[in-house]
Amino acid sequence: MALATLPYFYETEVEWIEERKGDLESPGLASLQVASPPEFHGHEGVWTPEHYFVAAVNSCFMTTFLAIAEMSKLEFVSFDCKAVGKLEKVEGIGFQITEVFIKPKLVIRHGKDLERAQRILEKAEHNCLISNSIKSTVRLEPELVKAAA
Repeated sequence: MALATLPYFYETEVEWIEERKGDLESPGLASLQVASPPEFHGHEGVWTPEHYFVAAVNSCFMTTFLAIAEMSKLEFVSFDCKAVGKLEKVEGIGFQITEVFIKPKLVIRHGKDLERAQRILEKAEHNCLISNSIKSTVRLEPELVKAAA
């Protein structure tokens, strides 16, 4: 299957529901609720733009890692990744997510692949489209584990 010619466009639309809450939609996708976080007079239990921002970095890192691991024929047992965004008030700018910590846990099948797996994780972080599109510092803090025999 041939890819369409660049540039690609990704469309979203948000519609206000009530207070500081809305529905986020994109053609062909399920709608999601979005709200201000409680710290900013928002709602508990609802995804916020701050969560979506960190989730975008995390999910992009995962899909980039999976693509590179597949091309590299890296055998692994499991992958999960926690990401944490640090929101600060920056002098002269206002609120900003200044850092995103990506904390993947990768369980590999063979101990001989530890160094190669580390390099693949680093390559995934370096090539992540979202990480490359934001001004926040992205810090990779991987945990590599060899699967039990």
